Amino acid sequence: MIPWLDTHTPFPDVSEALTTDAPGLLAAGADLSPQRLLMAYRRGIFPWFSEGQPILWWSTDPRMVLMTENFRITDSLKKTLRKVQRSMDEGGRWQVRFDSAFEQVMRACAAPRRDGPGTWISEDIIAGYTGLHQMGYAHSAEVWLDGELVGGAYGVSIGRMFYGESMFARVTDGSKIALSYLVRFLRQHGVQMIDCQQETGHLASLGAAPIPRAEFLAHLRNSIELPQITAWEAIAPLAPAS
Repeated sequence: MIPWLDTHTPFPDVSEALTTDAPGLLAAGADLSPQRLLMAYRRGIFPWFSEGQPILWWSTDPRMVLMTENFRITDSLKKTLRKVQRSMDEGGRWQVRFDSAFEQVMRACAAPRRDGPGTWISEDIIAGYTGLHQMGYAHSAEVWLDGELVGGAYGVSIGRMFYGESMFARVTDGSKIALSYLVRFLRQHGVQMIDCQQETGHLASLGAAPIPRAEFLAHLRNSIELPQITAWEAIAPLAPAS
């Protein structure tokens, strides 16, 4: 039986998360206020639930993470990134920006996919993370083509820790372009780990790998105490990861 949280109930210790049935499930209830979300992320906890379910809080073991130095770029993506960067340098059709359309990126991530329904990103989720964005803790990387948003990613940044939440693409490699620029930016600012939360084949293809939760939490505790990144720019000033 998992604990039910009300607005003022603190999270249980992550060691109490389930190990069977729904491994990693820690608690249910509470709210999605920016303050509650910050409390969760600082403890290595994240919300994930489907429509019709209560808010569910998770701390998975093992934890899927992407070390920024291990980000994997295929030869075909390298070719695309060179094209995008050249276009940006010449004031052409492509642009990569940070934080110029955060809510728009979230809504694009929530939209139905070609291979299935929309994601778990509800209006309450959008409101909570938009609040984090306004507080300087949530950020988006955006890919624009001829003035249209065609790819992006968003996540939460605390200290020198980044928690990846979701990505979308409306053109081939749109999400990977956004992630490439985001990874380079995070590397330049001393971020070594991106929390990917749950293990998928797609994330593994990009260089992510599972690590024990204890190892993840040790890294998290050190990273969130470092100074907050404040250099997010509307136009990404850096080349993509290579």
